[in-house]
Amino acid sequence: MKSAVITGASTGIGWAAAKLLLDRGFRVFGSVRKQADADRLKSEFGANFTPLIFDVTDEAAVLAAAREVRSALNGETLTGLVNNAGIAVTGPVLELSADEFRRQMDVNVIGPIISTQAFGPLLGTDPSLKGPRGRIVMISSVAGKNGNPLTPAYAASKHAIEGLSESLRRELMLFGIDVIIVAPGPVKTPIWGKGQQDVDIAKYQNSPYLPALQKVSVYMQHLDSIGLPPEKIAEVIFDALTLPRPKVRYQIAPDPMRHIITRVLPKRMVDKIIAKRLGLMPRT
Repeated sequence: MKSAVITGASTGIGWAAAKLLLDRGFRVFGSVRKQADADRLKSEFGANFTPLIFDVTDEAAVLAAAREVRSALNGETLTGLVNNAGIAVTGPVLELSADEFRRQMDVNVIGPIISTQAFGPLLGTDPSLKGPRGRIVMISSVAGKNGNPLTPAYAASKHAIEGLSESLRRELMLFGIDVIIVAPGPVKTPIWGKGQQDVDIAKYQNSPYLPALQKVSVYMQHLDSIGLPPEKIAEVIFDALTLPRPKVRYQIAPDPMRHIITRVLPKRMVDKIIAKRLGLMPRT
């Protein structure tokens, strides 16, 4: 039986990916941070789902989970690791604390590194295991190629994931383990809602960025209405794990033409378009 570890499986893309893989015959190990979520998912998904309780930034807990998965696989390799867990921190570079940036990078970048190091041996770097080499799917974002204002920490984390994945893919050729990036645009997922719960607009009352932050906040609240269903991303994750020759990067967005235009237009022109939309043009 094929098997996969998915981090951040309680909601959104992680939940949808776990369900789809289970429906298609996989055994799934899904990470959550709360016992209540572990119990809920076990009830929803059944016998072929095993919850793993850890925070991706807790190296000891992730390593303990990897030992649990190793025992369950009984000498077989792991088919896939989906590094999905992530958060979104909002705020301008000049006014975000170093601790806020650090939290963003810890979860979105250091977390996948910890998970990859912990589960990498199960994917086939450990020669004692039997079975085909596994794959790693890194969940990036369209923000991994385009940094929007007022979400710089998130964009930085996803740019980092893009570079990390490129290097890792080439390193793991030694073991026959592939690394595939999946980069969604807006998705109907709680990540931005959770991010907004952490944003205290009141602390920006005297900031020149306040009007723009308010516009961004309103936009984030509407992402659910314009975003792709997480099941669409789950289908791409399944392809990345199972196709004989997957692409190295999949970008999925509800408005692909806008992202094409963003890549084609001169950067200075894109800067002005975004700045006008958010009210970030210089005051005269």
